[in-house]
Amino acid sequence: MISSTLLMRRLGAVIDAERHEVVPALVGFLLFFCLFSGYFMLRPLRESMGIMAGIENLQWLFTATFFVMLVTVPMFAWLSSRVPRLHFIDWVYGFFCLNLLLFTASFLFVGENVWLARVFYVWISVYNLFVVSVAWSLMADVFDGRQAKRLFAFIAAGASVGGLAGPAISALLVEGIGQAGLVLLAAVLLGIALALKSPLMRWREIGGAGRQGAPPAESTRQPVMGNPFSGFTRVMRSPYLLAIAGFVVLLATVATFLYFEQARLVAERFPDQQSQIRVFGIIDFIVQAGALLAQLFITGRIAQKMGVRTLLAIVPMMVCIGFIGLALAPSFALLAVLMIVRRIGEYAFVRPGREMLFAPLDAQSKYKAKGFIDTVVYRGGDAVSGWIKSALDMLGQGALLVALVGAAFALLWAVLGWQLGRRADRLSSDGEGHAIAAVAVHDRPSM
Repeated sequence: MISSTLLMRRLGAVIDAERHEVVPALVGFLLFFCLFSGYFMLRPLRESMGIMAGIENLQWLFTATFFVMLVTVPMFAWLSSRVPRLHFIDWVYGFFCLNLLLFTASFLFVGENVWLARVFYVWISVYNLFVVSVAWSLMADVFDGRQAKRLFAFIAAGASVGGLAGPAISALLVEGIGQAGLVLLAAVLLGIALALKSPLMRWREIGGAGRQGAPPAESTRQPVMGNPFSGFTRVMRSPYLLAIAGFVVLLATVATFLYFEQARLVAERFPDQQSQIRVFGIIDFIVQAGALLAQLFITGRIAQKMGVRTLLAIVPMMVCIGFIGLALAPSFALLAVLMIVRRIGEYAFVRPGREMLFAPLDAQSKYKAKGFIDTVVYRGGDAVSGWIKSALDMLGQGALLVALVGAAFALLWAVLGWQLGRRADRLSSDGEGHAIAAVAVHDRPSM
């Protein structure tokens, strides 16, 4: 029988973790598993709700999501200025658990309703970005920059395993427990994710970013200083954070172009709601399986040997080539392949690489600036690109014009990703203290 010590050593070798890092890496893995299992159970339901609300109204739903973000982000920033960092996630996840319980009741007593569908679509688009952004802020807080480069791919694999379990659960249970049952189960999983936060924050002070001898880190028992708009002002004052914001806008633009085409084609081919839920669930299953394999066997090796610049540039270049292929020979099969490649690449390469950019930074950048970029900037990119896509459709040039414009955006995305990743690699090699100073050189404290 293998001893626990030997098991930990072998597991550490597989995930490139030192012995004392294995348990917190597993906890981070499980936290993301719970988050993404719950979200991906609800994602097919969200897509179906978007179709119920009308394909022609998707750009309005994206715009509504952006304006909701404009209201909620300052509220959460205000909360982070009042609540110790140690307990911030408790408040955020507790709030969203309550929301999920309210939607459970709504689906039970209201049933199918176009306005409930629209509200749920907008809400879950806000929910997803907030809970994932806060979880990555937690990881960037717990692990230092060098640990992040080794461990974030494995931790992100928890999201992919959850992304595999979620659609499968949704497809299997939707007829038995209905929409309300899926939403209630998502609330339970979010509660488990919240419970996993505590051991991570305790380990932070022993072996993580807050350990003795580590680069200076602000106390987690203090709030993150700043006003409700300090995330915005911090981004505006830092060229590095502005570049990350631009990268996220281009990511959202490319994703939106492909998403609108997917929604249109699925609505044409699968008219009833349960079929749509199953189709979206199958697509999600394929994406998460591919992302999991890449995260376990490819991402960490690329980050270590080729740097963050490769993680952030390889997927945009593949998407650019895919758009050119769509321009030359448009087809549903090619679009489906491109959607799957783009999403696998985002989960396996782009997202872990993006989070590595924040690991060496201070708490205000990790929580407030990052929160602003992950929510307002991302959904702003969604909203603007949704209207751009609608305007291109009105020109009546078909898939050709959309594909060419998409290719141009993807090329810009690749160039910016390479430049950002190259700077991050250089800062990481200089040491985390130098990285914080270099990123914040144009910043002034925002109170």
